[in-house]
Amino acid sequence: MKDETRTFDILILGCGIAGASAALAAAKGGLRVAVVTKAVNPEESNTFYAQGGIVSLGKHDHPESLKEDIIEAGDGISNPEAVNILTGEAKGLVEGILIEELRIPFSRSAPDELDYAQEAGHSRRRILHVQDSTGRTIEEKFIRALKKHRTITFFTDHTAVDLLTVPHHQKDPIAYYHEPRCVGAYVLDNKAGRVKTLIAPYTILATGGCGAVFLYTSNPKDSIGAGYAMALRAGARIVNMEYIQFHPTSLYNRDAGGFLISETVRGEGARLKTRDGRTFMEKYRPKGELAPRDEVTRAIYEEMVNTNSNYVLLDLASYAKVDIKKRFPYIYRTCLDVGIDITKEPIPVVPAAHYSCGGVLVDGLGRTSLQGLFAVGEVSCTGLHGANRLASTSLLEGLVWGTRASRHIVSVFDRALPVKPSDLHRWYYPEKVEEIDPALINQDWLTIRSTMWNYAGIIRTRKRLERAQADLEYLRHRIEQFYKQARMDAKVVELKHGIQVALMITHAALANPVSRGAHFIKD
Repeated sequence: MKDETRTFDILILGCGIAGASAALAAAKGGLRVAVVTKAVNPEESNTFYAQGGIVSLGKHDHPESLKEDIIEAGDGISNPEAVNILTGEAKGLVEGILIEELRIPFSRSAPDELDYAQEAGHSRRRILHVQDSTGRTIEEKFIRALKKHRTITFFTDHTAVDLLTVPHHQKDPIAYYHEPRCVGAYVLDNKAGRVKTLIAPYTILATGGCGAVFLYTSNPKDSIGAGYAMALRAGARIVNMEYIQFHPTSLYNRDAGGFLISETVRGEGARLKTRDGRTFMEKYRPKGELAPRDEVTRAIYEEMVNTNSNYVLLDLASYAKVDIKKRFPYIYRTCLDVGIDITKEPIPVVPAAHYSCGGVLVDGLGRTSLQGLFAVGEVSCTGLHGANRLASTSLLEGLVWGTRASRHIVSVFDRALPVKPSDLHRWYYPEKVEEIDPALINQDWLTIRSTMWNYAGIIRTRKRLERAQADLEYLRHRIEQFYKQARMDAKVVELKHGIQVALMITHAALANPVSRGAHFIKD
């Protein structure tokens, strides 16, 4: 079999709202676009599972008010430039792309009036939503729009292996005197087991987050931070990886798969209670259930420890301000499927790893420190979130930076490739390969996830982090040796990504002795 090499104007790894926004803007600008996703269905992404909604500016709202809420939630270390970009462009892009172009059917309080929800950390109602299936609706509409563009090529069921950079992947040793540049990526065709070389003068990482390196997560199980690992190996600058936000409320049920109970449930009046029915958030914060996520998460964790419980209760039935079945149909149906009627009884919930506030450092246009490489969405760090993300700003950040990145690329685009395909190394396949034992893969993942949850999770200590670092470093050595000898398979590639990401988080947490936002460390 011959290795396949293809060239495009722009290569986008991932197609959640950030990658999809970038692809749409690039296609409208006349560029030939490749979109790579490891999912068989391109709709499958973190965006697809986002229930709550997307920030816009509500009635009588103002960008300054939103700025204040973002900075307060971020514990004072949000990047002012990023905050200004988001708050300045929010309303225009939401209305222009989502409402007018994609025709997202946002919920309405009246035929001619959008319904704005309230979420924790926000000073007013400003969250647009499609009942409790906002992300799913947005993602489906985006993919439908992208499929109409003939200049967009989808590579579904393909796993990104490594970023393609020069001079590292270049045959000519003289090239090492030149500045490094990203020129595409090696991607694995999961069905064929062969690696393709996709070359482009511009590459956009939109690979999402890394919640699945923890034992409990609201993310899909393949959200293992591939983009962070690839960017680090390519030499891009990574920051703030210690700030891992844990969502306070995922459904506690072994058959629920980390199903998220949206923050808007608390926004509509739900109260947190211990298993014996006592409310407790008032002990921790005056804002109670609407305190920032990190504070609610730690409060739940403390109550679980103090009461020796595996979960707490979220009571919507006793306090709901809305018609529960109408406002939260997806949550209602999912809970009912596992035997919980949320109109009559409280929901058992537990915190889960949810969002990475750090990532590949980018500027206001999504440019990384590596030429030719952009990053948008959760894999990036614009600095917007500081130490802790404000609810429902993630979809908006993906929309804003995905659009800005591609519009910038269109404005400066030069069709000439920075390197000839023939000058690049082909993918190396060892003559003898080791077959994959699923039991070993599964055990390695269990070790990674348990270590991260117990030692580098919600409440950290230096001793726990040092133990995590030692255990993970030992495991990394074994995984890398296995990777060099194993047959090319997505499971092996993702294991290599995952162990590297776990160590990135642990190293960052150890290097920062200051508790702030989503990084809580105690003596």
